[in-house]
Amino acid sequence: MQETSANQVAAGATSSFTEHLQRSRPELLPYNALQHGIPAGTAAAPLQTPHATTIVAMTYAGGVLMAGDRRATMGNVIASRHIEKVFPADQYSVLGIAGTAGIALDITRLFQVELEHYEKIEGTQLSLDGKANRLGAMIRGNLPMAMQGLAVVPLFAGFDRPAGVGRLFSYDVTGGRYEEQEHHTVGSGSMFARGALKKLWRPGLPEADAVQVAVEALYDAADDDSATGGPDPVRQLWPVVYTVSRSGAVRIPERQLAAVAGTIIESRAVAQREA
Repeated sequence: MQETSANQVAAGATSSFTEHLQRSRPELLPYNALQHGIPAGTAAAPLQTPHATTIVAMTYAGGVLMAGDRRATMGNVIASRHIEKVFPADQYSVLGIAGTAGIALDITRLFQVELEHYEKIEGTQLSLDGKANRLGAMIRGNLPMAMQGLAVVPLFAGFDRPAGVGRLFSYDVTGGRYEEQEHHTVGSGSMFARGALKKLWRPGLPEADAVQVAVEALYDAADDDSATGGPDPVRQLWPVVYTVSRSGAVRIPERQLAAVAGTIIESRAVAQREA
């Protein structure tokens, strides 16, 4: 009897935690939770939910960097000033989220477990391309919710150890995966942040300069997009910034971000810039 049960478990084993969840408890998946219990063919009522923006990412000499502001909005209301939108996916990759905050955070947690589960089952880490593809499949699974206005659009970046380079991937709401060569942004303030990156980014940026470019791009986005929060010296709130290099994913300390933001604010005050 015990051997039969063990054989059944082994036969149903999979290196994908998401597939396991889909088979055993599909209602626990982030993109199924809101629909669970709604009759087939019935549209869910529109929801007022917090949305997270803006995320910027870029390559630099030795790796990739990703940064996100701290504001979440719900309509014209600031829902949170403390939300974090950039997370380590595993030791050598990071994930940034924009869109419906609750679903995005659940997908992020599921993705983290997915990578950890794969490593434990297979005894090795999934390749960077494999990670990017798995994330695309998760976003594709959320498509029915995206059609109802609850979209999630991530940025994914990591260090490709066999190639020895940092790589950056963007997505659309259908799970389409696109590799970006220099830098990219997502979220409501993305057009303003991207404009800043086009002027400030250059090939071979040192890490310290890349951090300053990311903070300044978010500062410019916050200046023109009400849904993006800029550095807040009063509340001591700074963007969340991660770098990923051969050494792994590292979060930039807040004291360093405070110094960088202070330099940017002071330089603009001295220049008496209005815009």
